[in-house]
Amino acid sequence: MIVQQTLTQLRHLSLDGMAHAFEEQITLPSSSNLPFEDRFAMLVEREAAHRNDRRLTRLLAKARLKYGQACLENLDTRASRGLDARLITSLGHGEWIERGQPLLISGPTGVGKTWLACALAQKACRLGKSALYARLPRLLEELRVARGEGIHKRRLMALAKIEVLVLDDWALQPLEPYGREDLLEIMDDRAEKHATVITAQLPIEHWHGWIGDATIADAILDRLLHHAHRLTLKGESLRRAGKTPKTRTDPDTIATD
Repeated sequence: MIVQQTLTQLRHLSLDGMAHAFEEQITLPSSSNLPFEDRFAMLVEREAAHRNDRRLTRLLAKARLKYGQACLENLDTRASRGLDARLITSLGHGEWIERGQPLLISGPTGVGKTWLACALAQKACRLGKSALYARLPRLLEELRVARGEGIHKRRLMALAKIEVLVLDDWALQPLEPYGREDLLEIMDDRAEKHATVITAQLPIEHWHGWIGDATIADAILDRLLHHAHRLTLKGESLRRAGKTPKTRTDPDTIATD
């Protein structure tokens, strides 16, 4: 009776991890030989792990990654695709996120830019950071619609709070005037505060011309290029070649741009 009451109270207090661990201790005779301090420490450790797992699940759901299974551990940096193994390792530690530094991933279509961006965002979630994946053309269109719905400012404020924002398909389509303005707002909100990952086919030296308005282009690139990490991937399109890059554990992990 006392055991059942304890389990009920633990679950009522939302200590589900501790409740599961307590039930296991009851069913395992060997647990009774452990000192109380050790058994209690095991309960606390299980609760902490349970909460971390729930938080990671929640962060990944909100990130809406295009490739949810992408992770840096499956990336084979030995492939001759322009990957800098030391930079990838450094990025995996997450200091660039803490410093709010941009990461610019460029290269032709199909070389794995989007997969790598999603793997870095997934790593950010595992480090307890919020992340969000968005195709830039679609995001700018959503912001245009938000203007008419009266929620434009709210959407920009929400984006500003994301600790790692992935902007995929940068410079894929011509920019409209409203797009330039929104892009400047996004970059200004994030400069030196939160990390931004950009994937683009267009080489970085041509971004100024793509933005179109010289004044706005100067402002956007000034906020974006300083202190940015850069990765330029190379190689033939994996889609066109009908194959996928090799990974350490799963040959089908990196499938597309």
